[in-house]
Amino acid sequence: MAALMLLSAAAAAPLAAKPIKVGVSGTAPFVTKEKDFIDGISLKIWRYIADENNIEFELQTKIISPLAGIKAVSKGDLDVLIGPISITSTRVAIPGINFTQPYFFGRSGVLIPATPPTIFSRFQVFLGRAVLSSVVVLIMVLLMVGVLIWLAERRRNQSQFPAALLPGIASGMWFALVTLTTVGYGDKAPITRLGRGITSIWMVISLIAVSSLTASLASALTLFLSGATTNTISKPKDLAGKRVAVVQGTDEIGLAETFNMKQVLAKDLISAVGMLANSEADALIFDRPAIRYHLKNNPNLQLKLAPFTLSQESYGFVSKTGNKLNMPMNVSILKMQSNGVLEGLTRDVLN
Repeated sequence: MAALMLLSAAAAAPLAAKPIKVGVSGTAPFVTKEKDFIDGISLKIWRYIADENNIEFELQTKIISPLAGIKAVSKGDLDVLIGPISITSTRVAIPGINFTQPYFFGRSGVLIPATPPTIFSRFQVFLGRAVLSSVVVLIMVLLMVGVLIWLAERRRNQSQFPAALLPGIASGMWFALVTLTTVGYGDKAPITRLGRGITSIWMVISLIAVSSLTASLASALTLFLSGATTNTISKPKDLAGKRVAVVQGTDEIGLAETFNMKQVLAKDLISAVGMLANSEADALIFDRPAIRYHLKNNPNLQLKLAPFTLSQESYGFVSKTGNKLNMPMNVSILKMQSNGVLEGLTRDVLN
């Protein structure tokens, strides 16, 4: 009986003899703060772990950067760092620290200006590379066909294709254009075998030419009617040389260096968004879930997520190597994954 009581007491006893020091890093929706109360996805996960393992803790109310928090854990100033801490090869290699199992998989997103369409921007779509190249190719082909028809007809059909160079080529191009559009005015027609042969080949080729031109114009017309604009940042390479806002102490600084961006440092996400809104930066890179959450709660911002991501990230908590809490934390996170608790927490907030 006494042995059973001792076992029960041991099971109920906290894992640590005294409350552990827990630091917090990150932004909404993973970390939110109102006055001195800190909440968010990461905090809910941590409280679940603490309750399941009977962990007593003191939560530090000051939110710090991931790098500062990791250093504090490494020095022993903190026992655990919680929040959306990206698990990277550089951070895992830091001596004296340990990452838990990932509790969320996300991506680095890019925030860019979403300026409303103007009259100029609407018509600018017709000056795009696809439309202009199609028009240039069409003019060159019309010129080539016009010259060939003129050369074939200029001796025997001078009434329709004059022997003079410019009027003759102009007549040939007019004939090629009328044939291309299948209008068939009948004001000009070849009478020589060579001219008719060239015309026959041109009729077949014109079917392909019309299809290509129609596709380009249809795409441009769709963009014109929708008011969409062709943003200069549409893929990761477009960020090279651009002024990009990054938050101090985050993994996005390394991404900015990788893509040769001009870094504009900000103390937090809100400051970085302000820089972008005030044209102090051309783009902003940060955790995509956090950006989405910020845009959801600030719908009046003239900003939008770029249609691409920069890297995949996994979030975990940080503790000191050898900490006896490491195993219980990992077991609890895996349990939360298997029973759907993690999915429920993230789905309710991010969707």
